[in-house]
Amino acid sequence: MVQSKQKVGAGEYAEQLSTLSEGSVTRRFDPYLDIDWDSPEFAIDPADPRWKLSETSDPLGAHPWYQSQPLEKQLEIGMWRQANVCKVGLAFESILIRGMMHVAMTMPNGSKEFRYCLHEMAEECNHIQMFQELVNRIGVDAPGMRFSLRLVAPWLGVLGGLVPTVLFIGILAGEEPIDHTQKSLIREGANIPTAVLRTMQIHIAEEARHISFAHMYLQKRISRQGPIARGATSIVFPIVMRWLADEIMTPPRRLAKETGIPRKVMREAFWKNPRSKQIRRGFFGDVRMLAEELDLMNPVAKAVWRAFGIDGEASRYRGEPDRRVHAAA
Repeated sequence: MVQSKQKVGAGEYAEQLSTLSEGSVTRRFDPYLDIDWDSPEFAIDPADPRWKLSETSDPLGAHPWYQSQPLEKQLEIGMWRQANVCKVGLAFESILIRGMMHVAMTMPNGSKEFRYCLHEMAEECNHIQMFQELVNRIGVDAPGMRFSLRLVAPWLGVLGGLVPTVLFIGILAGEEPIDHTQKSLIREGANIPTAVLRTMQIHIAEEARHISFAHMYLQKRISRQGPIARGATSIVFPIVMRWLADEIMTPPRRLAKETGIPRKVMREAFWKNPRSKQIRRGFFGDVRMLAEELDLMNPVAKAVWRAFGIDGEASRYRGEPDRRVHAAA
């Protein structure tokens, strides 16, 4: 990966963009061709024990209250939670598309960035269809994002398009926690309903390109910033990470209301107890690695990461599992 103390070479960057674009052409998925929704193995069964939340990767699944509930209650909550995560994910993709389209329309003719951005937006549209189809089939009327974010969501992409560096930090803040959680579930061998597992596999495969581009884009722009701009970026980085990750990964109050979860349990699970705090820290290993590479981990920035409870060790490589989370389970 390109280090921040080096300027990102135009030729190398163009070559990386071409590789990502070709990947979008040769290795792509369609939610209605690559998922056999009407196959018996993809059927949604509320009594399927695979709806039980992971005790390792899900903050609510790791809470003692959830673990003490009858299996029927655990499955009800698990279905609701899975449906809402999908609904949040597709809503976030729509914000990303708004912002990225704004940025893409400012790019010059012949821009390789323009071509890749359009590939990514097309893939995100497929993800929106895929997630919505899964929500529809689960049959839970999940609202998705909490009310505060739904209120400002139509404007976030537009505003982000005016400040591309902040937009792409925000893109990582939304993509990394979901990607990290899905990879963790598959790695731990969680017994996941087939329809959910297939959507995760497709999402992970294509998000690898999207996250790679966000890393590359930020490396290119931040490596060119002067000391003052880079100092400001170093502070904005953890603020955006914590804000958007909390908004995306914390379910709305309707989950508690409709499934009978005590408010105290919700407060502890999102994100007041040590176990859930460790899970949240685990979301950001890759972005902490990126921040270090971009010289954004100065003493003030480190204090902000620590104050927001998202500090910790940086990943040694992209996608490294947070072994401390699994060891604590």
